[in-house]
Amino acid sequence: MRVHVGCEFVQTAAQAVHTIVQVEPHVDIAATVISESWDVQTMAISTTYTDHYDNLCRRLTLPVGTSVLRYDAQVEVPDAVDEFEPMAAEVPPARVPGDALVYAMPSRFCPSDELGTFAYQTFGMIEPGWARVQTICDWVHTNIEFGYGNTWPTKTAADVLASRQGVCRDFAHLAVTICRSLNIPARYAFGYMPDIGPDATGATMDFCAWMEVYLGDRWYTFDPRNNTRRAGRVLIGRGRDALDVAMVTSFGGLRLDSMTVWADRVDEPT
Repeated sequence: MRVHVGCEFVQTAAQAVHTIVQVEPHVDIAATVISESWDVQTMAISTTYTDHYDNLCRRLTLPVGTSVLRYDAQVEVPDAVDEFEPMAAEVPPARVPGDALVYAMPSRFCPSDELGTFAYQTFGMIEPGWARVQTICDWVHTNIEFGYGNTWPTKTAADVLASRQGVCRDFAHLAVTICRSLNIPARYAFGYMPDIGPDATGATMDFCAWMEVYLGDRWYTFDPRNNTRRAGRVLIGRGRDALDVAMVTSFGGLRLDSMTVWADRVDEPT
């Protein structure tokens, strides 16, 4: 299927601020970028690089005053929903590949060393593998209340568990943390997700966060916020937690005035 994705940030700086932006599709996804564009100002003053998680990052220095960053793209993605493999097994730590082992360790927003007791008491007796990861997603989806006023920038998974509230980022952080507490490698992921199919809600579009879990010999997508297998995801970034894949990182004061996100299925040309 073909999807139309993009975003616009309106930001104000009191002085010139160097900034990193991550909103373009990840280089390692089963998707083809048909067309893409930035606003003229951003294209004129920005450069790109790939970080150590293979995320595509754009860097630029925003001038004093108000700036508009606008990205727009059409992307062709598989029309299949997230893969389902109920027989996928957990991998003992001794057999986890080196490049995946970092995702079994605590990170700033995913303090798995703090939630070990809760994780084992709640999920330790569940059948290891796909069933246990899905049970974790079911629990987070059911027990955490979604709401845009229910979070803050430095909220950790431990805070989410204590408050029982959050946004999709918080849902993902908590599920990732519980998995890691059980020695299951899990990483944070975010991107665009069109509101299509039988589970469409008509909600206002926003960036979406989910997680990827290492089972068997590969990574699988799980979505504790929506808790359904979806089609049309366009991955932007992945990392240990949201700190590694912030949409905008500024080296100085930068006020966000507004943010708009779009992700819709489009009819392919005849």
